[in-house]
Amino acid sequence: MCVCTVNNYIIIISAVEGGTPSLNEEIKEEELQRFCGRIFKLLHIKDISGDTVDSLQRLNLIVSATKYARELPSDLVMKLQTVLRSSCPEQLQVLSSSIIRESFPPSVHSLCSDLSHDSRTFSYVASVVLSQAGNKEDVMPLCHHLLKSLESQLSDGQISRHALPILSKMITVYPEILTDDQVNLVSRKLVDWLRYASMQQGASMSSGGFFSGPRTRQPAPLTEVDGVVMGNFFTVLCVGQSYTEDQWMNMYTFSMIKSWLLTYDTDGTTNTESDDRSEVDSSVMSMVSATSSSSRLLPPKERLREKAFEYCQCLIEQSDRKALKKTDTELQKACIVESVSIMDIICGEDTSYVYRAFPCIKALYGRLNRDLTYARALLPIAQFYLNHSETAAVDSEAVFCQLFSHCPVEQFNEPMLAFEFVQFCLLNASVLQDRVANYRQSFPNLLKFLAWNSSGLIAEFVELLPSLIAPDTAIELLHTILDLPCLAAALDLQQRSACYHGEKLAACLDAFRQPFYRGLFLYMLRPEAGTGDTIDGLKMLHEILADMAESPRVVRCAQVVPVLLHVYFNTVTQKADEKMMNQLLLVLLERNSLLYNIKTFNVEVQKVFSAHLQALCRLHPPLIVDQSREILEFASSPANIYSKEDFYTHVVWVIGEHLSVSYDPRCRVELITSFFEILEAVLFEITQVRQSASPPSFSPRLITVLMTTLAKLATRSQDLIPRVSLCLSKMWTFARSAPVMVCYSEEDTEEIITRAHERINLLKLPNVAQFVLAPSAGGDGPRWHRDTNASLPQGMRAVSGLLHRHSSFLPT
Repeated sequence: MCVCTVNNYIIIISAVEGGTPSLNEEIKEEELQRFCGRIFKLLHIKDISGDTVDSLQRLNLIVSATKYARELPSDLVMKLQTVLRSSCPEQLQVLSSSIIRESFPPSVHSLCSDLSHDSRTFSYVASVVLSQAGNKEDVMPLCHHLLKSLESQLSDGQISRHALPILSKMITVYPEILTDDQVNLVSRKLVDWLRYASMQQGASMSSGGFFSGPRTRQPAPLTEVDGVVMGNFFTVLCVGQSYTEDQWMNMYTFSMIKSWLLTYDTDGTTNTESDDRSEVDSSVMSMVSATSSSSRLLPPKERLREKAFEYCQCLIEQSDRKALKKTDTELQKACIVESVSIMDIICGEDTSYVYRAFPCIKALYGRLNRDLTYARALLPIAQFYLNHSETAAVDSEAVFCQLFSHCPVEQFNEPMLAFEFVQFCLLNASVLQDRVANYRQSFPNLLKFLAWNSSGLIAEFVELLPSLIAPDTAIELLHTILDLPCLAAALDLQQRSACYHGEKLAACLDAFRQPFYRGLFLYMLRPEAGTGDTIDGLKMLHEILADMAESPRVVRCAQVVPVLLHVYFNTVTQKADEKMMNQLLLVLLERNSLLYNIKTFNVEVQKVFSAHLQALCRLHPPLIVDQSREILEFASSPANIYSKEDFYTHVVWVIGEHLSVSYDPRCRVELITSFFEILEAVLFEITQVRQSASPPSFSPRLITVLMTTLAKLATRSQDLIPRVSLCLSKMWTFARSAPVMVCYSEEDTEEIITRAHERINLLKLPNVAQFVLAPSAGGDGPRWHRDTNASLPQGMRAVSGLLHRHSSFLPT
């Protein structure tokens, strides 16, 4: 059965018997009430039938599929609460709990009035209370009941096992709910469960053979993951056929100890004595702290910290054993990650533990750093070094060199590692920038994670990218972002090269394996910045990878590039100096024609280039003069119009806007004339009227921008006014020619003629034209437009009158 929401109604895609909605029928409020009434009657039948369960499942879907809580009849809610707290089949308790959580009004107070001691019932009631509680007071009865259950010595003992997950969820949402005395109480219980669990397996039942009844086997010793009999004390890495209750509590305690320490061990319980102790020789401190007698004299929270530290050390030692089962190997990896994270928290609260922890962490790193299967475990180790290496005066350079240089190269296709690696970088971005020399240099490696997992990591990289931008690598980073789809294709070929034998990508794979192209692919797959430049070989690389352009991974990767480019330019323009601004402009001019040929990719990237070209020139107008030769070369080629019209149009616009002596005193008449002649020749070429000419493939917008830019340049060198007037006077003939009339709409042709008409009339009065077409740099200020006493409003009124008096220049 499928359920969806339409206009606050529920549509059930299945037939329901007995007064419930049929196929594709909307459930309105009155129909829902009738359905609830039917369920209420079914719940009063002594023997619960399959029809009752089926109806509850349907009701659960209905209340779960709506955006807001649905109001159910109060008698049904009360009956569901009764079912929830009764000793009925667990399936009914699960359904009742789920329905009550999604319904209105809340059931917190009524459920907390008489909390059950049955472990299963209590856990389902608690899930409802925690989901519907609006404040700490709503949860207080549940909290008191939990604490009593933790103190009690019930014969079955199982209430505590269910209590710990509930307590963990409760303190996550309401950390202030426990008093200091209650925190100490729980800390003492956690110490007992963590350190003093029994050493024997739980009792298990044996059939006793064919002729005898079942009998209880004698408890057998637990073993390590390699089959050796367990020593020291019980941990989650001890293996047995069954477990005692205190062993289960040991596992539950370890699973929540990290959140407990983060919540209640950050209040500065370590005093000045602990700071003084940190100066003591580490071996002496280890002996003093490790003794049982001194440990028992510690306050509860500090004693929990001590026992948790010992427990984690034991787990790290156990993780060095060769597991007999693959599942135990995975458990060892998870325990390493959790143990190192817990030790990191403890050392952060009490620096005396740093000296005891580092020998263990160093040995662990030495054991794991060459084993790629433990790559995820290196992240918490790196976090530990980042947080505590300065305290212990330990060199951490090798750790981060290994982390950033090797993990992404070998494990870029592991999605979980990719996510955790990027999260690690995000969490520590500011520290990594300051203390890890190769962090920013490793962006080619980090971007491999994005190239392979683009759809899942784009949000993280949008946040991470600003931290990777440095003055010495910013330009290379821009090239790398533009080449991200090529990187995705190269990584794909690298993965396929060993086993793929299909025909579709045969040419790409052959090129990947050929020594002649090896340099190109080695550069794309480089581990760090500053190891080469392939700008001359990009066109060849794009041709080699042409068959990969439709690969889903490459296409998805291409879709994230415009997003990253916006982030990059918004960041770099805030800190770029004059030299970098010039380099960025050159990249824009150079790379707009050197992009991987993917559908819509070139168009989207050029849109980003166009937007940020304006921003660059607005921030630093002398760029036009600084790069005049390159801009003239780009603008002089009409071929750029047909392949990249939007970017070309913006280049023409910034020439007209910023090529002025008011922005740069180097902007002399000769330079203005050079730009004018280039653009004049381009406009003449694309607007020639021939009998055999094909319809124009460019937009009217380009024509109007070219006309306006020529008029602006003419106002700054008034000897050019007759030339531009002659050029503009030919626009009527162009706009009314047959090829243009076929291609452009009537509105477009009228726009071209009107713009030409207006500019010709303006240029008859050069001083007025300069005032209108090329205002001073402060012309974008509010007063320039709003104050009627300012020069612009007065000038516009005068110009309007002049234009109307000279409105018959063009032929009609």
